[in-house]
Amino acid sequence: MGPAVEGRAVDKVAQRRSELATAALETLAELGYARTGLRDIAARSEYSHGVLHYYFRDKVELITHCVREYKARCATRYDEAVATATTAEELVAGFLREQTATLTGEPQMHRLWYDLRNQSMFEPAFRADVAEIDLLLERMVGRVVSRYAELSGARPRVPPTVFYAVLDGLFQQALLRQLAGDPEAASSLREAVQEVLPRLVH
Repeated sequence: MGPAVEGRAVDKVAQRRSELATAALETLAELGYARTGLRDIAARSEYSHGVLHYYFRDKVELITHCVREYKARCATRYDEAVATATTAEELVAGFLREQTATLTGEPQMHRLWYDLRNQSMFEPAFRADVAEIDLLLERMVGRVVSRYAELSGARPRVPPTVFYAVLDGLFQQALLRQLAGDPEAASSLREAVQEVLPRLVH
């Protein structure tokens, strides 16, 4: 088998693993980590239980791959708002537009993230990937606050870890309300972020 053929074979395996991970993400987002097994994922995709086992050794390996797929999806969510804003007001508006859209449009995916982050405290196999995603999210939020400070003629008041914890906490609270059917979840999040952002710079 030549290098070109081997390369195509590797690409096909990677593509199939990504397809399976996408199917798994949808099932996990609906059922949660503890209630989801390989058979549940197979039942909700076009692939058999045997095919899942062919591409992934076990549930942990599959979900670890899912975590990486999630990372690729979410790590640059607010970058356009940061790049295009010319005033602090524009930046806040763009940030809140994206944040509330993902809150209302993808609540199950965010619920899965918090579920997997909690599971990483019990499952060592998840820890490195979850920590890497947390760092990417911290940096993403850090770019927003740093740009906000720059456009406001100010400097960040606290380290990136602190304002990530603050904004992540506000988002998680809003997510709980959104999942509970509260129609004011997004507007409450918007108001809270508008209130807290000026306090993170000076």
